[in-house]
Amino acid sequence: MIVRIMGEGQVDVVDGDLTALNTLDGELEAAIESGDEEKFRGALHALLEQVRTVGKALPAEEIAPSDLILPPADATMDEVRAMLGDEGLIPD
Repeated sequence: MIVRIMGEGQVDVVDGDLTALNTLDGELEAAIESGDEEKFRGALHALLEQVRTVGKALPAEEIAPSDLILPPADATMDEVRAMLGDEGLIPD
């Protein structure tokens, strides 16, 4: 699965890593629902760091269609809220 982190580039994430990413996505959604900025910031950074850790970065000159688009690390809670679908940022 090709994941684009806005402002950073694309990474290839294997399907086996989606369960862990969905858990972090759920924590991010909960933080947004509670309106807790500190929890939101921590959850967003944890999700992005996990994607960077498990994903294999694609070369900058290689552009592939993205299956998922994630916000940048400095995104606001409102910006991320606007990106959330019915299943969060990462569908089950």
